[in-house]
Amino acid sequence: MPRTAYRGRFAPSPTGPLHAGSLVAALASWLDARAHHGTWLVRIEDIDPPRCPPGADQTILQQLAQCHLLPDEAPTWQSQRHSHYAQALAQLQQAGLAYACGCTRKDIEAAWQHLGLSHQRHVERPYPGTCRQGLHGKPVRSWRFALDAYVSNWPAAQTGQALSAPFSIIDGCLHWHDRRLGPQQQCPGQVAGDFVLQRADGLYAYQLAVVVDDALQGITHVVRGEDLADNTPRQLLLQHALGLQHPQYLHTPLVRMPDGEKLSKQHGAPAVELHQPLQALNAAAQVLQLPAANPETTVADALAQWVEIWRSTYNAQRD
Repeated sequence: MPRTAYRGRFAPSPTGPLHAGSLVAALASWLDARAHHGTWLVRIEDIDPPRCPPGADQTILQQLAQCHLLPDEAPTWQSQRHSHYAQALAQLQQAGLAYACGCTRKDIEAAWQHLGLSHQRHVERPYPGTCRQGLHGKPVRSWRFALDAYVSNWPAAQTGQALSAPFSIIDGCLHWHDRRLGPQQQCPGQVAGDFVLQRADGLYAYQLAVVVDDALQGITHVVRGEDLADNTPRQLLLQHALGLQHPQYLHTPLVRMPDGEKLSKQHGAPAVELHQPLQALNAAAQVLQLPAANPETTVADALAQWVEIWRSTYNAQRD
């Protein structure tokens, strides 16, 4: 069977301009696409408009252009795809894989406290299943994926699916392979539980939107920051439940602040300095364990050199 043509993407959230960490992800995804002679796309993930200041998307596109990271097709915006997300949610509802939730944040916090699950920094608490058996008179606020039921019923969930899963589920834990990190495992029911598909404000959740968009755009390879690796099991399960193709995943190293925290807009990460694009790209390349290009090298030549190095390193772990 012929191999599907490579299609990769960089999918920034336009909550501000690119910072050093997001440039690493952009460079890595571009290099991976070029190393495979593939197509590289840019998708603006503005699924949460209140968090996206006007003009931030155009700033990101300009920054990418300054670094010679140009998409092969016109950029797309999640805010223009709501009808597709609605269709996917309806498919899950009809299959009994999505259920209505009437919980407020206060309700969920109270349930967590009852279960002894106090808040811990950087530790996600799973949905306690309050509405799993019905609303009990509460109005519908959101819709959740029936993850607990899907995972518990995994052998039956595979029946009738046209695409085989590139992962296994053993005792409720999902096992998959990351091209850089190697074998991975997570028990998604303990990490996230029945996660949200559509929020109380009517906006669609990231997990649903990214899965639908990757399928619509024919994405075969996802290259993104290591902080998103723990989302992968949820996305693999949603892809399987919707009968969608599964991309291969590669999660890149993170840029960290002196205290060890991930560099992010939330922590006040400054916009990447691009008066000298090669200098910024050199810093990103070193995070990816690629050698810095000579300061006299042009950006185009530096990118070409890194593509060749990428092809002989990261690509060796492709399949």
